[in-house]
Amino acid sequence: MRQCLLSMGLVLGFFLLEPAPVSARVSAESLYTKAQNYSAALRFLRVDKGFEVVERDEEAAYLIFRYPTPDRKEQTVMGTIEVIEVGERVTLIVKLPQMPQYHERLLSDQLVKKLYEEYGPPSPPKPKPKPSEKEKEKKPKNAPKGDAEEEPKAPDSGH
Repeated sequence: MRQCLLSMGLVLGFFLLEPAPVSARVSAESLYTKAQNYSAALRFLRVDKGFEVVERDEEAAYLIFRYPTPDRKEQTVMGTIEVIEVGERVTLIVKLPQMPQYHERLLSDQLVKKLYEEYGPPSPPKPKPKPSEKEKEKKPKNAPKGDAEEEPKAPDSGH
């Protein structure tokens, strides 16, 4: 019985010590356009790094590539770079789910550096347009949020 418990403990210990798959990602804000980010990412992977790009979609702005593991160059893991545009903001997302996060950070930092080297300093964000005089007159400064012409409603008496 004692030997059985010891064996079960060893087996359980091996499961607890086995590294769990990593599912991290690194994101970086970019002041360049979606097209500039996608083009630079494609050139970075294929030309600068020599990685095989196995799938790409310019419209959706994603790239799937083979990333050689540092210890065995003949072994590769799949990685992705996504370029996401929301409004005027562009985010780069680098994922290497089977590798430690520092690999993702390294690729992300190198890509941001490439963007700067190829396109120069990014253009400053466009300033938001100031409200015209007519818009200022329509809504007084102390007006509550919502419709300016809407009157407050009386509480319901419950009858």
